[in-house]
Amino acid sequence: MDDVANKAPKLGKATVRYEDDTYSWAFEQAALLRAGKWSELDIAHLADEIEDVGKSEKWKLESALRLVLMHLLKWDFQPEKRTRSWTLSIAVHRKNEARVLRENPGLKGVLAEVLADAYETARLEASGETDLDLSVFPEVCPYDLDAIMTRPVEWPAAD
Repeated sequence: MDDVANKAPKLGKATVRYEDDTYSWAFEQAALLRAGKWSELDIAHLADEIEDVGKSEKWKLESALRLVLMHLLKWDFQPEKRTRSWTLSIAVHRKNEARVLRENPGLKGVLAEVLADAYETARLEASGETDLDLSVFPEVCPYDLDAIMTRPVEWPAAD
């Protein structure tokens, strides 16, 4: 919070245009909001930026899903090349996905769309990383959310 306070402009008339310096504009707008200077706010750009916050959360969910899906595809379609790093990547990104959903329950309403988009990209990436033809991978995601989040993919323990 101290970092924010140090960047806050001296309040008066808004001095920074969004188009010229988004970084400084953001801190100035935050200071104006905190001071209750409603008439000074750049409402149109503030609305855009607030929407972008939501889009960013959706993108975080899609990114985590995409990585889990890519590794599940690789796990299922190239079992001879399974690695411990795939197992760890699946575990890490499952945790990321769960955290994003926990912190943003509203994303559950768009989960089917996010999953479809994530799978489309994961399928392409799995094909590129395995050198298997894209047609090897199902066109529609073969996993439901429960499988994506909980299906065991454990690396064998050393004997």
